[in-house]
Amino acid sequence: MLNYNAPIKTYMDLLELFDYQHDVYDRDSVEAIFNGINKFCQDDYWPANKIGDQEGLVYNPENRSVQMPQSSHHIYQKLKETGAMAMSMPEAYGGGEAPLAVTCLINEMLSSANNAFTMGPGLTEGAIHALLAYGSDELKKDYLAKLVSGEWFGTMCLTEPHCGTDLGLIKTKATVFEDHYKISGTKIWISFGEHDLTDNIIHLVLAKLPDAPEGSKGISLFLVPKFKLDGTRNTVYCGGLEEKMGIHACPTCVMNFEAAEGWLIGEPHKGLAAMFVMMNAARIGVGIQGLALSEMAYQTALLFAKDRRQSRSLDKDKRELDQPADTILVHPDIRRMLLECKATNEAMRALVVYSAIEKDRNGDSDTFGLLTPIIKSYLTERGCHNISLAQQVLGGSGYVKDWHIEQFYRDARIAMIYEGTNGIQALDLVGRKLPKDQGKAFMALMAEIQAKEAGFLDEFKQASMDVRTKLQEAAMWLMTHAVKDPEQAGAVSTRFLNLFALCMLTYMWGLMTAKDASKIPVGKYFIEHILPESQTLLLQIKAGKEAIMKMGHEDF
Repeated sequence: MLNYNAPIKTYMDLLELFDYQHDVYDRDSVEAIFNGINKFCQDDYWPANKIGDQEGLVYNPENRSVQMPQSSHHIYQKLKETGAMAMSMPEAYGGGEAPLAVTCLINEMLSSANNAFTMGPGLTEGAIHALLAYGSDELKKDYLAKLVSGEWFGTMCLTEPHCGTDLGLIKTKATVFEDHYKISGTKIWISFGEHDLTDNIIHLVLAKLPDAPEGSKGISLFLVPKFKLDGTRNTVYCGGLEEKMGIHACPTCVMNFEAAEGWLIGEPHKGLAAMFVMMNAARIGVGIQGLALSEMAYQTALLFAKDRRQSRSLDKDKRELDQPADTILVHPDIRRMLLECKATNEAMRALVVYSAIEKDRNGDSDTFGLLTPIIKSYLTERGCHNISLAQQVLGGSGYVKDWHIEQFYRDARIAMIYEGTNGIQALDLVGRKLPKDQGKAFMALMAEIQAKEAGFLDEFKQASMDVRTKLQEAAMWLMTHAVKDPEQAGAVSTRFLNLFALCMLTYMWGLMTAKDASKIPVGKYFIEHILPESQTLLLQIKAGKEAIMKMGHEDF
């Protein structure tokens, strides 16, 4: 029977590999926490996943309310009881102050078992971080404890019907009213914007004041509650639900702010800085979603491949002649697809833990900033690709709903789009993160990898040296060409991000195989069958923009 089984031994091996240390959340305590949450996932969270996908949501146009699937209330109460939601939050507001390395792995578990529902608590966590960083003492006192406990949900309201990426075009207005503001406008694609899980929903809303400068420099951030502190209903309402390809248990709402009362977060016209605290946390979370669903798809495909019998092995010695056919796990092409999932999943997870420990030790360092767009973009893209491969392993059974895997694909596909499309992540990497301080963080990371290569096994050492050299060559190409012509950077940024990701995943495999010989077979698959993509990426980068930009509009 298919059920989720968290790879807890792998989690603990990674924490040891990166020398994880914590006085409160020591390794024994963390392992016990992982086991408890895994049990919750198996007993409650995973079984509710398919039910939520099938039942979906009910919108009532008369009172503009949203009814969640029947099972949601039970699993939300159970989720709160695990302590997972408040674990990373400050103790002052009822949290556990767990390190990011731990909470990232917990988020993988929750997203594997029930991704659509996990999005809600994830957004609340982002809202908490924004309030912690920029909220006034009064706002923190009034709202943080109930957000941390899960009594209230939080959202972020950015996108409008006419603009998403280019937030400088927003039309939502904020006007001064007594000691607060009136917010008017429409936001779309607001996850968990309306639901019946909690008594209150706290919206973080981007809007412009009357004296706002043009563009993104004129954006302010406001807190707009569904219910005000005196218990009266605020004038923010759900205008309808989006009909989506996936994440059917996640209410994606059109939100209408009808002169709703709001309170400024941070300084006027500086709302993007506050919102990016929330978005950067969300981007790591979205990358983990890609990994999580890829892991669940792999587990599903492996279970199927061990049981499904079709045809005979091409190697006569491997045939089970007492059976009518052999399991499909004997077939090379099935193994190729499974290994592509496994080899990338393990390295992507290692990269998440490596990055999280960097954040735990050094805060929002430039190194962590450099890795954030890679985690968001590469893990969602490769994760979706892996789910497709896993679906192929199941053949026709992967296309029907019995094995869930078609849902994994539907749920995962959005992750390449929201919290900044993957193309935007690549532009952020190439245009902002890479050249910051004359490339200091990038050069330091390359120096770290080069130093560590001395301890790698020979095959992994050579692979790491080769891909690192390619990445540095690509970076030099960008420095030479993109400074003169920004379109060059735009044309190759996605290729560069993916090359950077392959370099980091190779680094992870070098570290893992140097520590644990049992990792060598899967690691060798990675460097022999996946890493060769790096040569193609370098050629595409050096080809530049010419074939992309030389055609006129009429040629399309």
